[in-house]
Amino acid sequence: MTLIDRFLRYVKVDTQSNQNSDSCPSTKKQFDLANILVKELQEMGAQDISLDENCYLMATIPSNTTKETPTIGFIAHLDTSPDMSGKEVNPQIVKNYNGGDIVLNKENKVILSPSSFPELANYVGQDLITTDGTTLLGADDKAGVAVIMELAKFLTDNKSFEHGEIKIAFTPDEEIGRGADKFDVEKFNAHFAYTVDGGEIGELEYETFNAAGAKIIISGRNVHPGYAKDKMVNANIIAQELNALLPVNQRPEFTTNYDGFFHLISVVSTVEKAVVEYIIRDHSTAKFQNKIEVMKLAVEFINNRYGKDCAKLEIIEQYKNMGEIISENMHIVDLAEKAMLKADVKPLIVPIRGGTDGARLSFMGLPTPNIFTGAHNFHGRFEFLPIGSIEKSFETVKNIVQLSLTDN
Repeated sequence: MTLIDRFLRYVKVDTQSNQNSDSCPSTKKQFDLANILVKELQEMGAQDISLDENCYLMATIPSNTTKETPTIGFIAHLDTSPDMSGKEVNPQIVKNYNGGDIVLNKENKVILSPSSFPELANYVGQDLITTDGTTLLGADDKAGVAVIMELAKFLTDNKSFEHGEIKIAFTPDEEIGRGADKFDVEKFNAHFAYTVDGGEIGELEYETFNAAGAKIIISGRNVHPGYAKDKMVNANIIAQELNALLPVNQRPEFTTNYDGFFHLISVVSTVEKAVVEYIIRDHSTAKFQNKIEVMKLAVEFINNRYGKDCAKLEIIEQYKNMGEIISENMHIVDLAEKAMLKADVKPLIVPIRGGTDGARLSFMGLPTPNIFTGAHNFHGRFEFLPIGSIEKSFETVKNIVQLSLTDN
């Protein structure tokens, strides 16, 4: 089975997570892929294979060297985004991409076009894996799963390839922010790790947002509109007013690189009651705290205007910028850079503008930067994966294993 065969096999397994579920994993179908991986790992001869009741899968590839080496972990997540269906994924391979529009689905007129996705121009002449325009592809993060499983197969097949102890893990529910909830760092027992969960070729990320969620419950008062004067309090309108108090230029669509944002993700509203939810993000701890204060001031303004019990705010802390931890362990970033260069890949060190298991794992005692899979446009029907890029991701993780011998 080749790396690409693995990927195409894994994406056909529906592992979509569900943010409205309180169970772990949030969907039992994540076990469907985990069980496939367990069987494959057993056939490879991996050791210490365990799949627990919460769908955390761990295994070990024992060291075959007498040299003193670090124990390195590689981690990917099993689930796909709840934002779009991962059922009946039908990947398509576009051979020798010519630089023009790619018709993903003729019937529904779904077109992957360089006019909307200019990064396609970087892959002219390459083979691409796309969706059929009806589902996501699931490269986030089944590309990472495939790369790590291919590494496990390579190491178990090639006894002469000298390496230290390698730990691998696959987690549930990363897409809904719970991937590290029940991760047993002590059991995993690695000195450091890498999540294989990044985007375009060369991405190497060790800084994340500081992240929080904000939930505001607005209480209104419904009165017949014909008799509403000086009586009605319309929660719909107040929710709009609250949003207007936040800075427009700090919305996601106007930010990039190290910019933070307020992202309105949900409004469930009637005249009587509105539930408004945001995510708040910033790489800078000081700016992040400032954004929390801005949100509190906006709610305070609403309560001063409409009554102290009109709006109730709950702030939910999610994760911190892992750069705080990894900046003290930069040798693991340097190792990944060298591994990329050895694979003929130019490292692209960028901040993560999203979540990753590594953010929380780093604060749990396992420094974990993130490396690329090569995929683009996660979570939607326009997701695509250049085959050459995922192959370079595999080369990179293999080089990390090899170079860790010479760096110690």
